[in-house]
Amino acid sequence: MESQTSTTLRFALLLTASSAFLDGYTFVSRDGVFANAQTGNVILLGVNLAAAEWQAAVGHLWPILAFLVGVAFANLLKSERSHRLTAHPIRLAIVAQILVLVAVAFVPLSWNNALVTVPVSFVAAIQMGLFRTVGSLSYMAIATTGNLLRFTEALYAGVVDHKPESRKVAGVYARIISAFAVGAVIGAVSTQALSHYAAFIPAGILAATLVLFYVDEREGRGPLPLEKD
Repeated sequence: MESQTSTTLRFALLLTASSAFLDGYTFVSRDGVFANAQTGNVILLGVNLAAAEWQAAVGHLWPILAFLVGVAFANLLKSERSHRLTAHPIRLAIVAQILVLVAVAFVPLSWNNALVTVPVSFVAAIQMGLFRTVGSLSYMAIATTGNLLRFTEALYAGVVDHKPESRKVAGVYARIISAFAVGAVIGAVSTQALSHYAAFIPAGILAATLVLFYVDEREGRGPLPLEKD
């Protein structure tokens, strides 16, 4: 049941929106450091090292390292070892992410940025490690470049090659890309308005994904992965 729910489109849209929100949140409030987009952090790390800006470089290094640890933790949760400890490892992972974001919401802007960017990068890595499919389609909740590529390929196949299924696939990616864009905008605007307390919003979005598990469980079936909710 967990795997069915976590591969639905509605789950992906909520997760993608919360991920984009976090990048807007940390970029606006934490000196341009990305929480999810580690490519950006690697580039900025290189730029800082080239300019001998050591303190700024370290600010981008810690989130990268936290991301690596988070990916390893996600793989642990997917292993048989975790299933021997809990019947619901995916839900446990989401609860852990919510707790991290609630804690982050209490960190003032005057405190060290690493106290926010490191745990948020850890959360992003868990999301990437555990949630990467909508039905049979691959997607990225924490970045949108790959989603744009797949959207364009599917749209081309649907329009030029007249493949109806590809048009449906393009529609799925269009909704995921839109969720990412909307999440980023809301993240930036909310952070400007609410300061560090804006982290409560993605925590609430993740809490909504937990509700989906219990709704589907109550109905006794997982919804269709590409259903239009």
